Amino acid sequence: MAITDWHENDRPREKLLKFGAQSLSDAELLAIFLRTGIKGKSAVDLAQDLLTQFGSLHNLLNAKEGEFCQGKGLGQAKYAHLQGVLEMAKRHFESSLSKGDAFANPEQIAKYLHLHIGNSSRENFVVMLLDQKHRLIELVNLFTGTLNQTSVHIREVVKIVLEQNASAVVLAHNHPSGDPTPSQSDINITQKIKDALALIDVRVLDHIIIGDGGRFESLAQRGKL
Repeated sequence: MAITDWHENDRPREKLLKFGAQSLSDAELLAIFLRTGIKGKSAVDLAQDLLTQFGSLHNLLNAKEGEFCQGKGLGQAKYAHLQGVLEMAKRHFESSLSKGDAFANPEQIAKYLHLHIGNSSRENFVVMLLDQKHRLIELVNLFTGTLNQTSVHIREVVKIVLEQNASAVVLAHNHPSGDPTPSQSDINITQKIKDALALIDVRVLDHIIIGDGGRFESLAQRGKL
């Protein structure tokens, strides 16, 4: 049965407009992106097949071009479209972080960080440099480590803070294992960086650890900062 023959409340596009994007399943969201199905399959059926093929929506959205284009109904045009959508999302969050009030909201920061480092198979340690009004100056990826460990050199953190004349920072890194639970090592390095930056009157507002599936941990929320 074609989607046009479905009840209005079951059609992904109409369902989104009536009930909001959060009401849609992964397959329904993907179907809206695909727009059309293939012979013998509706867009929703095709979307479900793709989720099965890639393992999850997360894996599909972060597949490299070659792997992505091997999916049924996909190709370079769809890949370019997706990359454009993801880049718009990054710029949207970056714009909101330039207003200065977003840093009281770890959830919003985590969404932004997920787009930048949440999908890497290696651990990345980044520093969000902020001005006096806590507006984002720049996101700097300082270190990329092995799957399970990153060597964080405190002097490099201090150096980039001084170069950019930052007044505060948010530290962040991803856990490629997918579990964002902070380790004792994470807590220790946070304290060392906090102590070093305190000597030059720069505050560490938070250290956010990014996992998979939208999960994250905030050391500030945990009272570990």
